[in-house]
Amino acid sequence: MATELAEGVWHLDLGAVNAYLLDDDELVLVDAGMPWNADDIREGLATGGYRPADVDRVVLTHFDLDHAGALSKLGLDAPIHAPDPDAGYLTGERRPAATTLKGFVQNGFRLLVSAPDRPVERVSDGEQVGPLAAYRTPGHTPGHTVYVAEDAGVAFLGDLVVEDDGALATAPWFLNLDTDRSRASSRELAERAPDFEVAAMGHGDPLVEGGGEALAALAAGQS
Repeated sequence: MATELAEGVWHLDLGAVNAYLLDDDELVLVDAGMPWNADDIREGLATGGYRPADVDRVVLTHFDLDHAGALSKLGLDAPIHAPDPDAGYLTGERRPAATTLKGFVQNGFRLLVSAPDRPVERVSDGEQVGPLAAYRTPGHTPGHTVYVAEDAGVAFLGDLVVEDDGALATAPWFLNLDTDRSRASSRELAERAPDFEVAAMGHGDPLVEGGGEALAALAAGQS
């Protein structure tokens, strides 16, 4: 199901996880759900009046089965952007460290994620990727990155946070590589990022207003 959260900002509710579309001079797909979500993403595109061929760019917040799983199944002719080392996990050039719970799980599920047939361009902290500014926010994964579209007033937060009863919370410890680092990343993002209304996270209901204030409240509660 696709819902327009704000002008040009679409929420693709894929059930267990969220993906998003941003239409801001170009059409950007943010994250790509589970391997079996390809048809759901196509339906979401159609609801917004788009076709897969209309996607100009794909950005991934990080590598996990539920954020990169359907990417190779969508047949998109668009650049793919992801942060390292997560980008290397996606392409198969690198493997997560199996000595951690997070890495062990990622290695198991990586077998269900096919590498895309297009090159994956690496995203650096502070880089401008089309209409999005990249903010590196490690903790959930080593390279986890948030993308903020200042003009559209939206932050694509990935799994840096989850929605909890209309507020933002840190993802549970067992889902993170380093929960303390993830909390620190939330505080750093609250200081660095411009204000935004829409908080578009990977899990839970997106906040359509007061997103920056919700992030600041989370950061203040962790200080």
